[in-house]
Amino acid sequence: MNTDNRRLDLVLAAGLFALIALPWYRVRQGFFSFEWLESYAQTAKHWPGLFQALDGRWQLWPVLVLMLAAFWLRFGRRPGARGSHLIAVGVAGLLWLMIESLSIGLRGWNWGVLTAAFGNIEGQQAFGAGAIVLGVVFSLLIAFGAAERGALKGDAFVLGAITLLVLLVAVFVFYPLISMFAGAFQDFDGSFTTVGVRNNIFDPKIWSLACLVGGNCGVAWRTFFLALCTATGTTVLGLVFALVVTRTRFRFKKSLRLLTVLPIITPPFVVGLALTMLLGRAGTVTQWIEMATGYELGRWLYGLTGIWLAQMLSFTPISFLVLIGVVEGVSPSMEEASQTLRSDRWRTFRKVSLPLMAPGLANAFLIGFIESMADFGNPLVLGGSGGVLSTEIFFAVVGAQNDPARATVLACVLLFFTLSAFLAQRFWLSGKNYATVTGKGDGGRHALLPRRVAWPVITIATAWAAFTITVYAMILFGGFVKVWGLDHSLTFDHYVRAFGVSITDGWHWTGVAWDSFWTTMGIALGAAPLTAAVGLLTAWLIVRQRFPGRGVFEFALMMSFAIPGTVIGISYIIAFNLPPLQMTGTAAILIACFVFRNMPVGVRGGVAAMAQLDGSLDEASLMLGAGSGRTMRKIILPLMRPAILAALVYSFVRAITSISAVIFLVSAKYNMATAYIVGLVENGEYGIAIAYSSVLILVMITVIGGFQLLVGERRIGRRELKQKTRAEAATQEVNA
Repeated sequence: MNTDNRRLDLVLAAGLFALIALPWYRVRQGFFSFEWLESYAQTAKHWPGLFQALDGRWQLWPVLVLMLAAFWLRFGRRPGARGSHLIAVGVAGLLWLMIESLSIGLRGWNWGVLTAAFGNIEGQQAFGAGAIVLGVVFSLLIAFGAAERGALKGDAFVLGAITLLVLLVAVFVFYPLISMFAGAFQDFDGSFTTVGVRNNIFDPKIWSLACLVGGNCGVAWRTFFLALCTATGTTVLGLVFALVVTRTRFRFKKSLRLLTVLPIITPPFVVGLALTMLLGRAGTVTQWIEMATGYELGRWLYGLTGIWLAQMLSFTPISFLVLIGVVEGVSPSMEEASQTLRSDRWRTFRKVSLPLMAPGLANAFLIGFIESMADFGNPLVLGGSGGVLSTEIFFAVVGAQNDPARATVLACVLLFFTLSAFLAQRFWLSGKNYATVTGKGDGGRHALLPRRVAWPVITIATAWAAFTITVYAMILFGGFVKVWGLDHSLTFDHYVRAFGVSITDGWHWTGVAWDSFWTTMGIALGAAPLTAAVGLLTAWLIVRQRFPGRGVFEFALMMSFAIPGTVIGISYIIAFNLPPLQMTGTAAILIACFVFRNMPVGVRGGVAAMAQLDGSLDEASLMLGAGSGRTMRKIILPLMRPAILAALVYSFVRAITSISAVIFLVSAKYNMATAYIVGLVENGEYGIAIAYSSVLILVMITVIGGFQLLVGERRIGRRELKQKTRAEAATQEVNA
């Protein structure tokens, strides 16, 4: 009981502090500038919630009443008799904060019906630190009330984690999507209208199928067909590389694995730029072919063909990383059993091995499809007159047309395609069992590919690897020549202009790219630990806890993976550009975007790592008196060190290389590297753009190399008896 009161005291103290000390509304200069402390006497806009209510903002009085009710429950009711009332107070508080913040905007009531009913009202700014902290307090009141009622065995830590995760996902995933859908039906003055939707939803430029009879298809079908081709091509090539590495005697397997890293750590549009300089109208290879044959190749690269080629280079490594584990996971004993029954290697591969790879193939196809749909950089460089949904959304927002309704409709179409693919993949795999690895030892060896498969597979992999190496060699070459394609004199000018340093009269960062570089590093380093923490905490809840709605909870979290970055960008702009949560132009919106965009990868990595930890470890810790929070900190986290570091590195790399969402969210103060490089490309500064990209690649290789040194190789096998396992050491620490 004392524990129940102690944690409730801490939460109520935080709520009281938020009401009497923290600014209720947003501080334009930023909360951590602390300039609001100096302006208390001069202006009321930075006052805490209690003083705002006393100053005449009657919409805050229900918040004060609910907090008084929470204090009365703490001191006037026993822990066993107040659980339902705490839940009611928390729910009422969250509902009131949501209703009043959405009803009252900068200029008063947001809807005319409220003005007619209640008269005019003074407008209010977006929520500040005080309101946000109080929202968290109300959420924890719900969790603690449920714990006192005995939900999930009264485990307040688990209930608090679930409640806060649901709140975060609701705010940063579902609220932006709902705002985007609602924005399609709003006019510039905020009034309801269907004109924009009706004008765009049936626009032939979106849905036309004239390409089937010799014309041009609409942008929706162009994007869909491109995504199908890219997903199919990357899945096939990824399987080819996986088979070469695992089922052949190819001598350069480690080199092939190295090539899979390069596109992942490359800014997305750099491949498109390299292809332009290599195969474009004035490209190096194009000029050689024209000189040798006299045949003019024209502008064949600009359009869907060039975008497809760039996407194949960019996304094949991701497909390979998905499929390599699946191909290695097929049990050798099953293949040996097939051959024992007199099946040859070709029939074994076709009837046994390939069908067991179905989950990996489906996942690789889904990833290729979604990545192609969301790709922004390559279509921007190579699209020509044949744009795709991501670029059309961008130009509808920032272009001369300035049509938010069209951007919203296009984003909804893009979201429909990706969610349909996501749900189709889950439906196809549901109810089927592809398990081949059990607890029993398997000392067999994977069967080699038959000759009729091995030689074509090795040939394709070698040719594609040579093409990839050529493209990256051109990228490296482009940073050291004056003007790529015109003047190939070697120079370091591009690197000096981008990252120059002056030591005259002190240390000065004189390069034009330094501001963007340090901003990118700071935001990426801030987002990475948050992404890992949220993802791994979610994985622990999904694997170790049993609570109502767990399947829906997991699906809602994983659904954010199926939302393209372009849709996330446009939805964040619509949702967070005005109250109640106004974050555009700040670092917070970029960090939130990266965390909830990359969180599903941390979740899946954590689920995979948790699956290897026996549940008896948790049970032993709980039986010895440790709570769930201590068990998580002392037992689970030390054993999940590789998964934690993997999530950190992945989120760090993705924060640096993302462009589709970032392009909408950057500002003059917080300009990310990818957006800055896009501006260089648009201005024709190819040399500086490539130099900047090369430095980013070097930084990310260093981070990944450090990750490999920290983690080392994972060895799952027998150890010396005198060696204590990490689990034993962690259990002893709990006992101590």
